[in-house]
Amino acid sequence: MNAIVSIAKTTVGEAIRRRVLLVILLIGVLFLVVAPGLSVLTARQSYTVLTSFTLGVIQLTSAVIAIVLTVYLIPNEIERRTIYTILSKPVQRWQFLVGKFLGAVAALALMMTLMTVTMGLVFMIMRQGSGMEALGGLFRVPLMFFVQMSLLAAVAVFFSTFVSPIVNFFLSGGVYLVGTFFNPLFDTFSKNENLPAIVKGSATIIHMIVPNFANFNVQNQVINPGAVITNEATYYLQLVAYAVFYVLVFLIGGILVFDRREV
Repeated sequence: MNAIVSIAKTTVGEAIRRRVLLVILLIGVLFLVVAPGLSVLTARQSYTVLTSFTLGVIQLTSAVIAIVLTVYLIPNEIERRTIYTILSKPVQRWQFLVGKFLGAVAALALMMTLMTVTMGLVFMIMRQGSGMEALGGLFRVPLMFFVQMSLLAAVAVFFSTFVSPIVNFFLSGGVYLVGTFFNPLFDTFSKNENLPAIVKGSATIIHMIVPNFANFNVQNQVINPGAVITNEATYYLQLVAYAVFYVLVFLIGGILVFDRREV
């Protein structure tokens, strides 16, 4: 356990020092800061557009950070040959991989927290009449985004064990796009009795393999107050359990690949 914690701490430090991540984070924060310019709209439009804009910026920025943060985790260690020093100590390969993942998730949490706090400040400036209850509902969305991005980080860590960073970037991004925009469609196809068996079978396989990232897009309940989730606590717990399951699947897959790889 000490080895995992040490590797995680080192990974967090490396992430904070990486300029490209800080640049991406700064761009996201700047977009959030300029959001008050939306006040030229009507009150209702202002609330809807402000909420959609700020949450969209956090989601997009977090996705880019999650991928960029993780695609270099294993390749960089191999290229710099620091992995030989680490593995020469009493550190198992699975501990190294898990430590890297946890460090990446911790760094991602820090960066998303900064963006969420900025969003909260922007929201309070523009919506001074809103109470803490409204802010509480707003903050639940970035929390689900964090769960979503942790799952995306697990996908990128898995690919990083056997492909180059550039290939990994497009693979992980592709999985995220498919899981966000097309996985719900595959779910519908798999349940449609009128489609040919081969189409239903293919849709079912894709739906099972590719995580449904769209599940974590819960911002509609904030943007449209009329949309209500029945039994929110159970719903959010199910989302977290779904993410944990897929994170474990990708981490175990990555460990099996990395354990058999020559470095």
